[in-house]
Amino acid sequence: MKSIALASIHQQLQPFIHNTPILTSTLLDKKIGASLYFKCENFQKTGSFKFRGATYAIQQLNEEQKRRGVVTHSSGNFAQALALAAQRLGVKAHIVMPNNAPKIKKQAVLEYHGHITECLPTNSAREAAAEHIEKTSGATFIHPSNNKNVILGHSTSALELLSEKPDLNVVITPVGGGGLLAGTALAGEQYTNTKIIGAEPIQVDDAYRSLISGTIEKNTHTNTIADGLRTHLGSINFPIIKKHVHRIICVEEDEILNAMILVFQYLKIVIEPSSAVALAAVLKEKERFKNQSVGIIISGGNVDLEQFSFS
Repeated sequence: MKSIALASIHQQLQPFIHNTPILTSTLLDKKIGASLYFKCENFQKTGSFKFRGATYAIQQLNEEQKRRGVVTHSSGNFAQALALAAQRLGVKAHIVMPNNAPKIKKQAVLEYHGHITECLPTNSAREAAAEHIEKTSGATFIHPSNNKNVILGHSTSALELLSEKPDLNVVITPVGGGGLLAGTALAGEQYTNTKIIGAEPIQVDDAYRSLISGTIEKNTHTNTIADGLRTHLGSINFPIIKKHVHRIICVEEDEILNAMILVFQYLKIVIEPSSAVALAAVLKEKERFKNQSVGIIISGGNVDLEQFSFS
């Protein structure tokens, strides 16, 4: 998982992915007192970084595995990503989605010819449904975040960011299941002056608690607007996070919404609540980031507009 390997992975993915833009805002920089560089994965195919890992994971399957198809469980972004990646690579995709997943994400999965199985909105229900499909169909299970090849694919977002901005003091990314944060940590390993920081809602602060305890913690509830961050860390990504991530910052729900508004106002782009968590963390502790160069990975832009009132 050294830099040369990540560069090779990026080369393999390039025909399929967008090298997403890096945006800046002079007004936001003045507001925070730091230089911010937003890596906009909301412009990635399927609207999130997860298309990177999904594509690379399928690429690594053998021909028999591809013939049998793939299965995953996801609240939305990895569901879309795996469905489109499978379609592009000629593989059938089974997608287990909680029944409260945003409608926009369910619609996208169907448009990408993914086969949806709905379940109750709990991790145990998701896992049980995916395991049943795996056993009955022979499909290969690809975890949305706790899968080595998914993590390696996700690393290419930060790899692009750091290749263009190698002098960043910090790269901060949302953390839910931990795949993006672990991939970002691997990409940042070669940049000794760059700290990797995670950000998550305080309502689902399992990653924050896990770094403190040294073991994987779980949440007893998932009451956050950041629907993509309601899952917990895994046995593959947690050791990477524990070794390479400097710290995790927790933010309140109103801080997430405020960060979304600021991005709309200053960057003029659409992001989902899960993406806003990273900027919310910088705003919350802006004195820590003062006069620093900060990379912020905008993880996705798949907003369920029915959640918001515009009247």
